[in-house]
Amino acid sequence: MQIPGPHIDLLSLKRGGGDQGSGDVGPGHHGGSRAWGVGLSTDVPPCRYSLYTRTWLGYLFYRQQLRRARNRYPKGHSRTQPRLFNGVKVLPIPVLSDNYSYLIIDTQARLAVAVDPSDPQAVQASIEKEGVTLVAILCTHKHWDHSGGNRDLSRRHQDCRVYGSPQDGIPYLTHPLCHQDVVSVGRLQIQALATPGHTQGHLVYLLDGEPYEGPSCLFSGDLLFLSGCGRTFEGTAETMLSSLDTVLGLGDDTLLWPGHEYAEENLGFAGVVEPENLARERKMQWVQRQRMERKSTCPSTLGEERAYNPFLRTHCLVLQEALGPSPGPTGDDGCSRAQLLEKLRQLKDLHKSK
Repeated sequence: MQIPGPHIDLLSLKRGGGDQGSGDVGPGHHGGSRAWGVGLSTDVPPCRYSLYTRTWLGYLFYRQQLRRARNRYPKGHSRTQPRLFNGVKVLPIPVLSDNYSYLIIDTQARLAVAVDPSDPQAVQASIEKEGVTLVAILCTHKHWDHSGGNRDLSRRHQDCRVYGSPQDGIPYLTHPLCHQDVVSVGRLQIQALATPGHTQGHLVYLLDGEPYEGPSCLFSGDLLFLSGCGRTFEGTAETMLSSLDTVLGLGDDTLLWPGHEYAEENLGFAGVVEPENLARERKMQWVQRQRMERKSTCPSTLGEERAYNPFLRTHCLVLQEALGPSPGPTGDDGCSRAQLLEKLRQLKDLHKSK
């Protein structure tokens, strides 16, 4: 697959720009941004979300999460397996209570890119074990459970750049990315795709499989999970639908590497809204076997997700009939699908709270 868009050759650039990673952790030391976030449950009211994303409380809550998770899961919440391709390795790193960070490694050049390094200690341990040099951090969004390791890792690895959306207040951001920008590291070509909704500046990252003759890989942050999607904290249902449609346009063999281990819970909800979906039933059986042994359920593929993820199936008549009539036109109309997506999200939040 040939990726269009501006290319940023990481190895040809020197560290520059303002010293956005200096000083103590706090609102005044995030490149002027106070738009912080944390890992939040889906029933957080707007006032609390604002406190967590715009004040010190967000960082303090994240640090508390980190300490508890390290004590509870000293070896990580799940057992993961790397995927090896022709000169490329994708290594999931279980962090916090259910998050995943990732190392994308050019095995020939011994260079690595970290995606959403929320626990710098766990990510650094993987870097040392793999014997690679960290040259870039890709943040999908600002929430601390995805960006909490930016400071420590960028300080430890002096040539490491921090990439993300300039609209999202990414901690210690050094190099902003726009839609379809491409970061090149060795043989790795990774394209940023703007997918607002969960946050205003949310990005997903698409690793092009063509250079290593393998499947492309989508690192989806909190946009898309196995059989689920993130909550729309900073947008509308229409915005989230457009973002989901962006990734729906990718190939069926694209590997999905999500930001959280939510598979069993999400598939349970999918069974409520579409109980006769055999693809969901088969996937649930596999996921339950995996989780009984604390094994990770990622990656999935976009082809699989199309078959059972209700948030990607708002065009399907079976879901439209199950959730009742919409006040707008039916079929593929964007407004009607957005209304269905919003209803699905509301039902999912109720399902989780039970």
